[in-house]
Amino acid sequence: MNIPANSDDDSAPSLVIVMGVSGAGKSTVSQALAERYGYVYLDADDFHSAEARARMAAGKPLTDAMRVPWVETICQHLRKLAADGTDVVLAFSGLRKAHREPLRQCGYQTRFLFLDGDRETITARLQARTGHFMPSSLLDSQFASLERPCAEPDVRALDITAPLEQLLDQAVRILQSDDVDHRAQSSSH
Repeated sequence: MNIPANSDDDSAPSLVIVMGVSGAGKSTVSQALAERYGYVYLDADDFHSAEARARMAAGKPLTDAMRVPWVETICQHLRKLAADGTDVVLAFSGLRKAHREPLRQCGYQTRFLFLDGDRETITARLQARTGHFMPSSLLDSQFASLERPCAEPDVRALDITAPLEQLLDQAVRILQSDDVDHRAQSSSH
């Protein structure tokens, strides 16, 4: 299945967004893909304000209104990188379509990989994780906020129950297939 790019400009850099609820493996998968492709790795968590981090650390979920400036800050940074032709892999929750949509308008050929997993698997991962500001108690609010991106044509879902190496192989196959399909479509125009 081809994942359509968002920019009509074939020379636009690539943006791969690895999305999902907290604990799905976004950072791990994003870092591995960035290393494999030589792209810049960004973690959307690094763009949260100190107030937002403190709120989440206290076990209080962010509201949609609180997420708007966070998403805009990420978009501003991405636009600068796109202007320089920098390819990026971004770890980003992307819980709501309204949070994903602005990222599609940052000057990139954008593709999303949705790390899809059940609550039990993700709860176990969160409980084993240390040193992260997001407590496992917020997982229910993450699932409640999640608008599954199943109907969005630039999103592909990956089942996170696969071992990491298989998950990465699947992600690479999707991205490589898309790159080949995109180049073929571009050359036929």
